[in-house]
Amino acid sequence: MKTRTAAIPTPILPRYLLLMALAAAVVLTLAGCNTISGAGQDVSNTGHAVSHAANSVENHL
Repeated sequence: MKTRTAAIPTPILPRYLLLMALAAAVVLTLAGCNTISGAGQDVSNTGHAVSHAANSVENHL
């Protein structure tokens, strides 16, 4: 008698993996900034980095 294994259907697997990756990214992001002010500072630093990169590209054109 063959035993059946519980497998995730193929169309659901990519969605499941994407959901798990997104959940992991959210958890790691929230763990990286411990407080609300820390989150605000992270966003501000990201904005400054993007602005600096844009200015750098503009200067090289």
